[in-house]
Amino acid sequence: MQKYFYLILSLCLVSCYTYQVKKPAEITIDSKKNPQQNVAVNQSVVSQEDIEKVQSQKQNVPPKNVPLNVQEKLIANKNYKIDVGGRKYKIIVDKWENDSLVAHPVGKPSKILKFHKNQINSENIAEKRFSQPIADIVTVTVYAGIAVAVWALLQ
Repeated sequence: MQKYFYLILSLCLVSCYTYQVKKPAEITIDSKKNPQQNVAVNQSVVSQEDIEKVQSQKQNVPPKNVPLNVQEKLIANKNYKIDVGGRKYKIIVDKWENDSLVAHPVGKPSKILKFHKNQINSENIAEKRFSQPIADIVTVTVYAGIAVAVWALLQ
C-alpha cells in the first residue's frame, strides 16, 4: 500500500509545463523560379537596370536561422530558463533597463537579478510552455490508476 501512495504522490507532483528553446523562423527563397518572372511589371516600361536592382534586393534577404536579439526573445512577465556565465537561472522577466535585464527567480519575487544582454547565452534561452504529450501521458496514467483502484475495491 505504501508503494501505491508514493506512486500517487509522484503523479501529483508532475508538471505539464516544460522549458523549451524557441526555434527561429526559417526564411525560404525560391531560387528555381526565373528572376524575371518574379518582377510583375511591364517589360516595355521598366529598364533592365531596374530589373537587376529588384533581383539584387531579393538576394539580400537575411540568411536562414537569423538569431533574434536577446531583448526580443525575453518578454516581460514570462518564465524563462537562461544560461549566464555557465550558470542556469529560472527567472521571470520584469523589464529591460537599457541593455540590462531586470528579473527575479521563480518563487522568489523579493530577490532582484540584473544581467547585461551580452552575459546571456541567446542560443539557450528556454521559455516555459505547456507540453501536450506530457499532459496526455499523465491523463492516461491517472485514468488507468482510477480503473485499477475501482477494480481493486470491487474484488
